[in-house]
Amino acid sequence: MSRRTPRLFAATLAVAALALGACAEKTSDTPATGGGSSAAAAFPVTVGKLTLDKRPEKIVSLSASATEMLFAIGAGKQVTAVDDNSNYPADAPKTDLSGFSPNAEAIAGKSPDLVVISDDRNKIVEQLTTLKIPVYLTPAATTLDDSYRQITELGALTGHATEAADVTKRMKDDIAKLVAGLPQRAEKLTYYHELGPELYTATSKTFIGSLYAMAGLENIADPSDADGKNGGYPQLSQEVIVKADPDFIFLADTKCCQQSADTVKARAGWSGVTAVKNNQIVALDDDVASRWGPRVVDLLRAIVDATAKVPA
Repeated sequence: MSRRTPRLFAATLAVAALALGACAEKTSDTPATGGGSSAAAAFPVTVGKLTLDKRPEKIVSLSASATEMLFAIGAGKQVTAVDDNSNYPADAPKTDLSGFSPNAEAIAGKSPDLVVISDDRNKIVEQLTTLKIPVYLTPAATTLDDSYRQITELGALTGHATEAADVTKRMKDDIAKLVAGLPQRAEKLTYYHELGPELYTATSKTFIGSLYAMAGLENIADPSDADGKNGGYPQLSQEVIVKADPDFIFLADTKCCQQSADTVKARAGWSGVTAVKNNQIVALDDDVASRWGPRVVDLLRAIVDATAKVPA
């Protein structure tokens, strides 16, 4: 999921995209073809209902997370076009294609032999299938296992199974080290994760929330969506946040909405919040905090590093 402006509605759109991904059914299974080096990768390869007879050389990615995955596993040279939100890595072939409002004709114009998307908007899967263009759907992850599976499947589909296995192993090892180094606390630190200045947030039941849980933090938003009716993305009130008095405030709206420690401190009634009083307002990279590719390790590291400064 990546943010889509205008700025004022960035958080709402982020919530919608993530919620849709969280509700989407998993459409892929474990790759049918085994690993092996990328040079010796055997085709045809089948993942779920998708079979590729040969290695794709013109991949179009309409998912910022998938773009990051593809480049991380060494398939970047096979990617010929990415959507307008795929801004990492810097050399990704960014175009005006939209993952939010995908256009089959525009996508077909790139002559792809594989299209990777995160949402089946505008019935794009059916449209591309009719045009005999292979499509791989990568719904927004709800767990780290979802991320690992998508990386693994993209590795199989692109002929980079070994590299994909290396990426997932490195992610797992890095995450294990970060979690192992956490201090033992008698009482959990609390936090508020901000998706936008409209005070939309994410609970522990979301992908983002699961990372905070791994870091040993308690989410002040959980009671606000205990029944799950908001899909894990409730909108809080200032009163709820101030009353909950979080130890930390993490801002995932620094790029889209120019939020910072200073803007938070200037909010009426927030001066007494522990996170504000103790200067424990953490600015995150919006993109890293809203995607489920290999950089989730960077997000977890930012969380762990920030909280580690508080004595146990």
